[in-house]
Amino acid sequence: MPLRIFPTPQDAETAFYEALERADLELMMAVWSEDEEIVCVHPGGPRLAGQDQVRESWRQIFAGGARSRLHVTQQVAISGTMVAVHSVHENFSRTGEARPMQAVVATNVYVRTASGWRMVAHHGSPAPGTAEPPPPAAKILH
Repeated sequence: MPLRIFPTPQDAETAFYEALERADLELMMAVWSEDEEIVCVHPGGPRLAGQDQVRESWRQIFAGGARSRLHVTQQVAISGTMVAVHSVHENFSRTGEARPMQAVVATNVYVRTASGWRMVAHHGSPAPGTAEPPPPAAKILH
């Protein structure tokens, strides 16, 4: 696969979520830095470090075969000259199902390299459920 160039952190992030939605392992790994100092934490999972562990985790996820639709919301982006940090909500739903699955809160870290922007860290955690509204206060009539 030819080297993909991501001119901005947002370009790398767009490719990351495209790869995730399409279950495309080669595109997924094209987004990641080629350094061994990469880190990935999937929701509820252990910390994975290095190319081999990160690649194997995505291979296993994509091998499951279940396709998901993905809608990214609430992006907060902090960008500098060499590093960008994005915090997002990942809203998944299974193809053909109307009901959304639990959302994931994710932090993605990108660094600027000689070959464009690359991901060095992805950390996903289950988003807290929406809190139930408190019961209405009891009215006491005298």
